[in-house]
Amino acid sequence: MFNLLVTNSTGWSSSRGTMDSGRTLEYTAEHLKTRFAPDGVLDLRAVIELPTVFANENSWDGNQPSARVGTLTRVQLIGTEYHLEYIFDPDIPPISNTLLFSTAADDLHINTKARIPESSRNHWSIKDIDLFKILLKHGIGQRSKPKVFDLTNEPINDKLVAVMMPYDAAFKPVYEALQIAIGEADMICQRADDIWENDHVIQDIAFLLCKATVVVCDLSGRNANVFYEMGIAHTLGREVILIAQSDADIPFDVAAIRHIRYLQNGEGLAKLSTDLKRRLETLKARKLNE
Repeated sequence: MFNLLVTNSTGWSSSRGTMDSGRTLEYTAEHLKTRFAPDGVLDLRAVIELPTVFANENSWDGNQPSARVGTLTRVQLIGTEYHLEYIFDPDIPPISNTLLFSTAADDLHINTKARIPESSRNHWSIKDIDLFKILLKHGIGQRSKPKVFDLTNEPINDKLVAVMMPYDAAFKPVYEALQIAIGEADMICQRADDIWENDHVIQDIAFLLCKATVVVCDLSGRNANVFYEMGIAHTLGREVILIAQSDADIPFDVAAIRHIRYLQNGEGLAKLSTDLKRRLETLKARKLNE
């Protein structure tokens, strides 16, 4: 969850600002109003714990300051105004109004379709969404640059499932079973060997992991390449589905993560398809409810 504070086009100062108490919790879901303002009184301790986006109304000429992400350090109600003290996060760059109120608005649950859109009204709302996950999705936030491959800032394809598995011919029936499940879930299946955009395979793998919304990793046989690719996928914050033919294939560091175990025969591969399709549909439903 996060606070969204929108002020007029003159912008926020470096450390202090105010908000009309009559504008608090506008554009906020009812369950959040109940949680953060029981009996109609804003819970100041609770809201201070949330990350905060300090945004500015759209100005007529488009020259409003960019939004910043930061932390509320003190909130006091004085008369009819909340007096705010805060700090901006130096590791998160400014966010343009175009990205905040247009490109990423739906992902951030920002209402741009109201009679008075959130981008046009001074107010304080609370959103029930993972702010940093969405910012990373849109290429905003701190991320170390790898030395052996590049990461793309292309948007995530919500239908793309990347499959990481051994390229051994013995795994061909497994891949076919995965393709069936992914297709039936109305999604697109790709492996790195399905594409050739770069001179180095690792670069194609990195781009595929960046663009995929879900990554399936077959840990069968404890393949070192798959372990490496799984680590990249986890670091990128992707939804990772682990599959394996044996529990012994699951390394200790990820043993606590649930996985799909399958047998490499007709019945086992059919069950793998069913189990994977069910998991993909669960992830899709959860994303729709975010």
